[in-house]
Amino acid sequence: MKQLLCVTLIFFAFVATTAQDKPLDMKMDFEEYDPPSSLVVEEHHLTKSKFPFIDIHNHQGNMNSGDLGVLIKDMDKLNMTVMVNLSGRGFGGSNDHLEKSMANINKNFPKRFVLFTNISFTDIDKPDWTARTVQQLETDVKLGAKGLKIYKTLGMFAKDSKGRRVHVDDPRIDAVWDKCGELGIPVLIHAADPKQFWQPIDKNNERWLELKLHPGRRHDTDSVKWETIIAEQHKMFRKHPKTKFIDAHLGWYGSDLKKLGQLLDQMPNVYTEIGAVIAELGRQPRAAKIFLTKYQDRVLFGKDSWVPEEYETYFRVLETEDEYFPYHKRYHAFWRMYGIGLPDEILKKIYYKNALNLLPGMDKGLFPK
Repeated sequence: MKQLLCVTLIFFAFVATTAQDKPLDMKMDFEEYDPPSSLVVEEHHLTKSKFPFIDIHNHQGNMNSGDLGVLIKDMDKLNMTVMVNLSGRGFGGSNDHLEKSMANINKNFPKRFVLFTNISFTDIDKPDWTARTVQQLETDVKLGAKGLKIYKTLGMFAKDSKGRRVHVDDPRIDAVWDKCGELGIPVLIHAADPKQFWQPIDKNNERWLELKLHPGRRHDTDSVKWETIIAEQHKMFRKHPKTKFIDAHLGWYGSDLKKLGQLLDQMPNVYTEIGAVIAELGRQPRAAKIFLTKYQDRVLFGKDSWVPEEYETYFRVLETEDEYFPYHKRYHAFWRMYGIGLPDEILKKIYYKNALNLLPGMDKGLFPK
């Protein structure tokens, strides 16, 4: 009887446990599931950088007529000493946009803003395009432009009059790259987009949520592949060793720093910046610290979109050793990040020294030595 009772109790205990282990009939979307961390760890919310910095990657469309004092107030709160506006010719504005922007800057805050100029590839197959574009570049530099910004249009959307895609390494642009080297100005170029934008939008795509929310960013049905555009860009870099290029967004190799390091080793005229890819560094703090230490002379600070409150994420990743904190846009990065805790000398290089060495005619007295 005792043995039978024991077996019976075990049976009922098993049944009860099995019933409790049955999954609940609940459903929750990936977008909705975002629980706050229960970790109790040190947090450092940095609204101001440890050292003054140059933002090498910013976009402003109204410097030709806007009140620059409003920008300066926000910049001072962040400790941003110089903003580089890559959209020197505005967002499809008038032909004199750059000239009026320079006049506004020189009148009000001549040391706080830098403009890069831009070029159009619309009529690249016209016989005079190269000479005309080189002439425009020379004129813009005389007006005060300190660099050339190339948008991702080149290689992706720019086409000639016959509808053919304009390649990043198109020989008709060679004279432009060479002229930048001759004038001593850098070229900041954004080629392609994150590689995941070309991949199937399914459960294996890290950018699934972003592509769901912003379907216009998908390129999985494009005729030109990511690898093709990137290869064209690298070929162009190698072809013009006397010109200094800033490969935007870590060249889209933020998730493969070993490969990025190999590319920088192969192309000593190429630099890079961290705009819109700080989440890639934040999820691999040890590897990122090794990379930024080795290539501390080749990486610049950039943010891209002008949202002042988002700079905190950059400061926190670069300066602190905080653990397991979120990115400011979940659809960009659903993972948590960790602070790299860079030493002061490397921070100074990324924040301002490397940019001072690349940009011509900068006032180095605005920054600590």
